[in-house]
Amino acid sequence: MSAQPALIRETFPVGPLQCNCTIIGDPVTGKALVVDPGGDHELILARLDALGLKVVSIIHTHAHLDHFLASGQMKEKTGATLHLHQDDKFLWDNLEMQCRMFGVPYQPVPAPDQWLADDEALACGCGVAMHTPGHTPGSMSFWFPEAKLLIAGDTLFRRGIGRTDLWGGDFAQIERSIRLRLYSLDEDATVVTGHGPDTRLGDEMRENPFIRAGQ
Repeated sequence: MSAQPALIRETFPVGPLQCNCTIIGDPVTGKALVVDPGGDHELILARLDALGLKVVSIIHTHAHLDHFLASGQMKEKTGATLHLHQDDKFLWDNLEMQCRMFGVPYQPVPAPDQWLADDEALACGCGVAMHTPGHTPGSMSFWFPEAKLLIAGDTLFRRGIGRTDLWGGDFAQIERSIRLRLYSLDEDATVVTGHGPDTRLGDEMRENPFIRAGQ
């Protein structure tokens, strides 16, 4: 049997707060997921076009404004469905308030089409959603085992963790999510963070100054 072609993955910062938006594409079907379109919808659409991919699902690690500002425009342009964990609905519904607080122009976004569930298989059949609360109540991470790729949103950063002093944040929860869920994955995995550079899961397990494995 011939090996499966590698998953297409491209990550780039978007929007006023430079959230990392990630495109995950299936090279066989040409279908794609877009994770956290936090702005610059024309740039995201141009990258999809350059990669020859059609987005079918727009999935969100959480509902802070910088991770879904362009979601409505993406849905309007592509017809893709919007996905979020239900525990972050209160944040999604308060986008205008969030924008006002951070001085960011408000762009209305329609309600999510579907609620994400823990251990739910993602479109394209290549990944799974993991409920990893703490940064927000509905924070999700997305795990692609064949590619050894973890999209952690604002739960885990390179030598950092997500802040827990915003709406619904909980340090005890984020600690559990990282220790029990994320640190149980393949330590060779590449971690795509919500902001800033990628990291390696094993490096965070040993060197993250906030939460280390086994401590």
